[in-house]
Amino acid sequence: MKPKALLTTIPSDAHNWNLIYIQLLMEENGAEVINLGACTAYEEIESACLQVLPDFIVVSTVNGHGFIEGRELIMRIREIPQMKNIPVYLGGKLSTDQGESDKYALELEAAGYTRVYCENKDEKAFVAELRKFAGKGKESFKPGIL
Repeated sequence: MKPKALLTTIPSDAHNWNLIYIQLLMEENGAEVINLGACTAYEEIESACLQVLPDFIVVSTVNGHGFIEGRELIMRIREIPQMKNIPVYLGGKLSTDQGESDKYALELEAAGYTRVYCENKDEKAFVAELRKFAGKGKESFKPGIL
């Protein structure tokens, strides 16, 4: 059985291509993906968490507000009893100030994310995480489709 993943972005992020890319990457590496689409309200994400009961959650953002809205989102997710121990990953553009991304990533992990990936760094590490969920380990890394 494939692990179920909930894929979303933050409420202010209207970008779709990042979500399509991440969905395909996740599916190629063994996940069943429920993609909530762009500009997803916090309440919609909370509701989807309860309806889907995912094995893990991925938040992708490219508009530079990942740090601000990502913090609010993880606090809301972690308040849901069923989501307290579910792995939640955030990746993308955390801020419009590129020099602060690594610092913001650490702060977001301290706030409750399992792992935060800045910009396009660490795609192999993210795929290794996906493959663990699919029970395939690291033996056959499938790079992205682009």
